[in-house]
Amino acid sequence: MLDIGFYRSTTNKWAFGVCGGIAEKLNVNPMWVRLGVLLIAILPAGLGIPPMVLIYVALAVLLPNQGDAPLDFD
Repeated sequence: MLDIGFYRSTTNKWAFGVCGGIAEKLNVNPMWVRLGVLLIAILPAGLGIPPMVLIYVALAVLLPNQGDAPLDFD
């Protein structure tokens, strides 16, 4: 069983808890993670909004909720 340690937060969430879960894992304020995602999406050298939305939705589907069993890739 592979536990990468990332999950969707159930307490620090606005939409699906992806940024909140990343922030909890990295031990930073979730607002900084959200700001970083926003900057990557809107800055000219960034990825752009559509790819960031796809990445966020993919993470929302793939990451388990906080307290759920870890991902199993076996």
